[in-house]
Amino acid sequence: MDGAGDLVHGAMLTTVDVDGATRHVGLLGALSEAHRIRRLELPVHTMLPVVLRQLLLPVMFDALGMPQSRQEWGERFCRGKFSTEELMCISQYLGPGRYGDRFRLFDTERPFAQVAELKALNGETKSAAQLVPSMASGNNVPLFSALCETDDLLLTPGDASLWLLHAHCWDTASIKTGAEGDPQAKNGKTTGNPTGPLGQLGVIVPTGATLYETLLLNTPVLPDGLRAGDRPQWAWDERPASLGCTSPATPAWSERPASGLLDLLTFQSRRVRLFTCETEQGLRVNRVIVSAGDRLARTPQDEPHTAWQHTAKPKKGQPHQRPRRHTSGRAAWQGLSTLLAMTLPEQGDGPFTSLLLQQIGNLQADEVLSPRYPLGVETSGLEYGTQSAVVENAIGDDLPLPVNALLAQDKWLREALLECVEQADRVARALDGLNNDLRRAAGGDPLPRDKGSRPSAQFLHSLDGTMRRLLVGLRTVGEDDGDLLERAQLAWEQCVQIAANREADLLLAAAPPRTVVGRTVKNGDKEFVYRSGKALGIFRAQLAEILQRAAQERRATTQEAAA
Repeated sequence: MDGAGDLVHGAMLTTVDVDGATRHVGLLGALSEAHRIRRLELPVHTMLPVVLRQLLLPVMFDALGMPQSRQEWGERFCRGKFSTEELMCISQYLGPGRYGDRFRLFDTERPFAQVAELKALNGETKSAAQLVPSMASGNNVPLFSALCETDDLLLTPGDASLWLLHAHCWDTASIKTGAEGDPQAKNGKTTGNPTGPLGQLGVIVPTGATLYETLLLNTPVLPDGLRAGDRPQWAWDERPASLGCTSPATPAWSERPASGLLDLLTFQSRRVRLFTCETEQGLRVNRVIVSAGDRLARTPQDEPHTAWQHTAKPKKGQPHQRPRRHTSGRAAWQGLSTLLAMTLPEQGDGPFTSLLLQQIGNLQADEVLSPRYPLGVETSGLEYGTQSAVVENAIGDDLPLPVNALLAQDKWLREALLECVEQADRVARALDGLNNDLRRAAGGDPLPRDKGSRPSAQFLHSLDGTMRRLLVGLRTVGEDDGDLLERAQLAWEQCVQIAANREADLLLAAAPPRTVVGRTVKNGDKEFVYRSGKALGIFRAQLAEILQRAAQERRATTQEAAA
């Protein structure tokens, strides 16, 4: 990358091609070779939606326009790559005659996604570690960090560009440096900052076999096209003054709704300036100013990358649908009930899937997308603590997903998958119940809900690979393959049975001898007897009730052996 930090041609992105080769490309190279690229090699899971939203998708949308029908979307998708005319449009869009000079990271007049000459009221700068949540900075002190706050983190220009955009999307809600020229800064700082826009979502990104297909899967069909006056952040000066959008190239900021899809994807939630130094390895970013930026007044209903929580009777002033966050400590497949919630709850409250997954289901219904397409889903999120001022945990997972399960009108495959997930959850609860009964039999108390290590966690983790194999296998199952689906569910139940018995055996082996005799506990006028044999009997009865196919198969096998 040159001294100006040219993101269009500089090697800011690391890609893995379909043949396994690794390359370093710029923005133009990533789009031009999107059909050859299998995936982007990024430093953290939360970076994929950042690169898609802040760079690749808005460039593609603005340069080529949006598909206005499912048929038009399908024509682009079936082509498998950008046409010669589309590549020419993208090249011209990123050329010097249009916006190419606005993608320079260290430009003196208009640095990309920054404010030129931004100065702190106290005249100080901070370590570039402020951009990286896993590095110690201010109140955000991870348990394991290679640096302390007094150390300088040296970022290559390519890495600095990624973490700069990551801050716009995921930054914490901590107190920000007051900037000269910001009328809302007080006492050298700005308080009341929200997290970056993605920090308030449970991000869901559909992925395809190539980067080109991933881009199309993340492209909503808009019959009326983009809104009038909707511009990305690098073309902020083309927004009509009537929209009231504050320039992201100045220290001042405002709270406002997004003016359209391009504005939403490239929303500048911080005002930032990068500082560089020369090292033996070349130019590096070592210092930074991060000040308050625009605040998104509300998450719009056309936000494409989140699932929703539908509330039938919301409180006054609140919408019926709010973004749904991921739950820490749960694999993506445990949230299939949300990913596969294709219609709004008919009664009461409940989840509703993302607009993009709903669109993929509609595309399959129209036979635009094959039901056997190898669809993937990547989920990501950050878990904040202490008034969202620090990052406590990062959530990230990827999942193969059968496209047939996204059909709103066909529930057969979706119901089968949700039954498998429910079975795993019920068996996990039964294991925790066995553990609590053994603790009572030994003279102790059950584990509190929010404390201790539970056997259910290890059990669900052990099922992760089995569930992923099941999902991959069900990609090829059609509506006429009822017998195949039934055999797949039987195999799933048998695997769950084996995993549950293994965990139960470990619990029994760890139980002290006195659990065999057990003890009697009085609760009012009732007496409850707890001992290991009884607890195991209850557990096995629960397994037989939950995993009925596996239980029936065992009975049939036993009868055949007896005959």
